[in-house]
Amino acid sequence: MKTTLDLNDALLTEAKALAARQRTTLTRLIEEGLQLRLRAGRTPKRAVRLPVYHGKGGLAPGLDGLSNKALFEAADRDS
Repeated sequence: MKTTLDLNDALLTEAKALAARQRTTLTRLIEEGLQLRLRAGRTPKRAVRLPVYHGKGGLAPGLDGLSNKALFEAADRDS
């Protein structure tokens, strides 16, 4: 299907250059961009659930679990 688009000149120039570098057509580049946008609108963003350990134990006494430096130093001492 043919259609007419009114595109910003700088955007069109950049798109044509990208299409040439990728050895594809401007039409194909625009189709891929539209597919990506349409697909992104369909998939809802869900929070990732992280596993939580509920067993006994934990950090060694005196170890600051909020300090990466302290955790790395403790790991180095244990190896």
